[in-house]
Amino acid sequence: MPELDRTPPYLQVVQELRRRIVDGELADGDRLPSVRQIAEEWQIAQATAMKALAALRADGLAESVTGVGTVVRSRRTLHRSAADRLDRALRTGKIYPEDEYAVIQAAELAVAPAWVADLLGLNEGAQAIRRHRVTHNSDGPVSASVSWFPAEFAESVPALLIAERIPGGTPSAIESGTGRRAANDATEEASAVFRATTEQASDLGISAGDPVYVGRNIYSDVNGEIIEIGESVAPEGRWRIHR
Repeated sequence: MPELDRTPPYLQVVQELRRRIVDGELADGDRLPSVRQIAEEWQIAQATAMKALAALRADGLAESVTGVGTVVRSRRTLHRSAADRLDRALRTGKIYPEDEYAVIQAAELAVAPAWVADLLGLNEGAQAIRRHRVTHNSDGPVSASVSWFPAEFAESVPALLIAERIPGGTPSAIESGTGRRAANDATEEASAVFRATTEQASDLGISAGDPVYVGRNIYSDVNGEIIEIGESVAPEGRWRIHR
């Protein structure tokens, strides 16, 4: 039985089931534990278990289906952030859950935009490694992202310059090539809502000017040195779950 702490019991259940959904352990269409099963597993009242399932429905992660129960509905509503994917990669060695995959659009040396150059300590016009990917599920594109890496990784991590998926993700490749491990607790994120650019709209199958959720993230190693800077974009209507 999962151990309970001082967090209200229903929130502990919600946090654990959210984690399973975000990680892909519970996929779209999977049946969630019933009220009775939750009550027995966590040793809580059935009213508390009902409250937990209601919270997941309010998050847009689940819905009630007559004759079935409460099922996961994440394929069209969930936005997995860069932090979610790093956490999964460090724990499981896999970036994407079973129902998602990435298509690498570009892997190249390119002039870093000003905000990236500033973070990497580069002069204006200097190059960095750029990887552009679009993540899909069975319904189509769910997000797009561009990651930037120090140019010196071109020699130690040559896979970053190949327009193919990297097994285990970029954090694994960087650790193998440089010995520098991404620190999960050293990830920074910022986000805002913008209008889709032409490139973002093309990636996501939406119209230029449509609202999109943009997140910027910084991955650092255990010594606090930056190893990856990313910007991800998702269409409206997808929930970013904070854990």
